[in-house]
Amino acid sequence: MATGRTHRPATRGRGIPEATVARLPLYLRALTALSERSVPTVSSEELAAAAGVNSAKLRKDFSYLGSYGTRGVGYDVEYLVYQISRELGLTQDWPVVIVGIGNLGAALANYGGFASRGFRVAALIDADPAMAGKPVAGIPVQHTDELEKIIKDNGVSIGVIATPAGAAQQVCDRLVAAGVTSILNFAPTVLSVPDGVDVRKVDLSIELQILAFHEQRKAGEEATPDGGAPAAAARRTTADKGPDGDVPAVMPA
Repeated sequence: MATGRTHRPATRGRGIPEATVARLPLYLRALTALSERSVPTVSSEELAAAAGVNSAKLRKDFSYLGSYGTRGVGYDVEYLVYQISRELGLTQDWPVVIVGIGNLGAALANYGGFASRGFRVAALIDADPAMAGKPVAGIPVQHTDELEKIIKDNGVSIGVIATPAGAAQQVCDRLVAAGVTSILNFAPTVLSVPDGVDVRKVDLSIELQILAFHEQRKAGEEATPDGGAPAAAARRTTADKGPDGDVPAVMPA
């Protein structure tokens, strides 16, 4: 993947802002799509539009990488793919374990994007003895009794939790005790971890509730011409009824 150019690791000493780090995968996804179409160069405006940010922010982000485009030419796509991949640590193999192989865990195991981005699913782990040995995405599920041994044998530092909320903290504690220092949490609960352990939370219900908020705001702006209640309110009078009466305005998580 290397291009033979010299990379100036200007960010090593001063660090990259977290907001910039969060945008690097967006740039990489857009650049990868360009690379697959054999596009050699891209302007900051074109790349910013593809990544969903403004061009001034993109240029500032890339300055932390020590990467500057050529006026009138733009950025070298292949070099930026390499540069961002290296900054994100994607030029090496990262073994990952997924704990909790229910519907969500199985879907994650079958997700092809892990391998293409440098993440190898080293093991699938579940507490249900009936799941032991069952292949999911071509990988046999192993029981949680083997968790610590699996992490040690595979040198795992990243764990994915897809268990029910009630089991997530105990699983998290075991992962951390076994040496995992980064956790992607899909369980609908907040995890408590010691310093030095990074947790990223993915809560689909929260994202849907945020979208519902925006939908409600948009519906509220669609007032009737005579100044009455929004048309959406009339639609809800029957839709919000259930077998036990009114549905609460905010459903519990």
